[in-house]
Amino acid sequence: MTAPLADIRVLETGTLLAGPFCGQLLGDFGAEVIKLEDPGRGDPMRQWGREKPHGQSLWWPVVARNKKSVTCNLREPEGQALVRRLVEHADVLLENFRPGTLERWGLSYDELSKINPRLILVRVTGYGQTGPYSPRAGFGSIGEAMGGLRYVTGEADRPPSRSGISIGDSLAATYAAFGTLAALHARERTGRGQVVDSAIYEAVLAMMESLIPEWNVAGYRRERTGPILPNVAPSNVYPSADGSDVLIAANQDTVFRRLADVMGRPDLAADPRYATHGARGEHQTELDQLISEWTVTVPAAKLLALLHESGVPAGGIYTAEDILADPHVQAREAVVTVDHPELGPLKMQNVAPKLSETPGAVKWPGPALGASNDEIYRGILGLGDDDLAGLRERGII
Repeated sequence: MTAPLADIRVLETGTLLAGPFCGQLLGDFGAEVIKLEDPGRGDPMRQWGREKPHGQSLWWPVVARNKKSVTCNLREPEGQALVRRLVEHADVLLENFRPGTLERWGLSYDELSKINPRLILVRVTGYGQTGPYSPRAGFGSIGEAMGGLRYVTGEADRPPSRSGISIGDSLAATYAAFGTLAALHARERTGRGQVVDSAIYEAVLAMMESLIPEWNVAGYRRERTGPILPNVAPSNVYPSADGSDVLIAANQDTVFRRLADVMGRPDLAADPRYATHGARGEHQTELDQLISEWTVTVPAAKLLALLHESGVPAGGIYTAEDILADPHVQAREAVVTVDHPELGPLKMQNVAPKLSETPGAVKWPGPALGASNDEIYRGILGLGDDDLAGLRERGII
């Protein structure tokens, strides 16, 4: 089976997470992703992450999987010239530098599209390519704050919290990948490429549900509410007899009746305080207390079994260990094992979503710096031994 993007070549020039995660998504579905890295140290992601067995980042093998690493000093005219030559053979150029950087290097879209009118330039930044904030340095955390996510994340009596992952960067990258696919589809009709402008704060804002109209129309401002969604009950984290927390979501009327039966309290479903969605929302706190008084008497495994048998949505709060041990995760191959030259068999999350006819795949983990120099510079640009030796001596590759 041929991967759906097997005929697409991507030049990835970004660093850290927002741009490279977009490249990861495209590579997962077969695009040839040629990552251009600084000859001296490569992408800083090679060093990021808390745990570094054998001095190796455990983040890099994931975010750089399926990519080819080529060294290229973009700050030097010779390196910029190499990019122009590669652009002749590319479908997509992906970058996440501060706006104006490519232009200073003579790599603006106007210039590159003269070389290759079919080129799609994908730009991922904190604030976008236009507007008064566009020149600012923008990290994912700032985009999460400006997009509204940080304000509503955490407990009501504490400062805004981080979600635990770099969600702002990842969202901007996901929207960038979606924009890339839309631009590729449009190119089939027009024959021309275009610019995909993905701003971190806008990607976050796009996920904020009815936050804007709630304030605009009703004057309601969402606040931090911890594990609950106000006026939607029961939907919370509840304790079990053995200390594990269980998430139960039974806010629909029919599902709540099933939960009440499992609890041995069918009377709750008929109680005017809990019989309807609106009533349960009004009495959310006391209802959660009633449910907690029951769940804390049942061990987590038995509790989940009872809920699942009764058709009540419920689940454990998984750690990485729990994910790896889960039979459903295993059955769907949501985690894949990839051979790593230094680390050996390495488990990582598999490609999502699953396609029935042309699925994506993890073919190899993040490569060594410059591992594909010969393949790309010789195979695509036709450079010879003397050319490559000279570029190395001058610090260009």
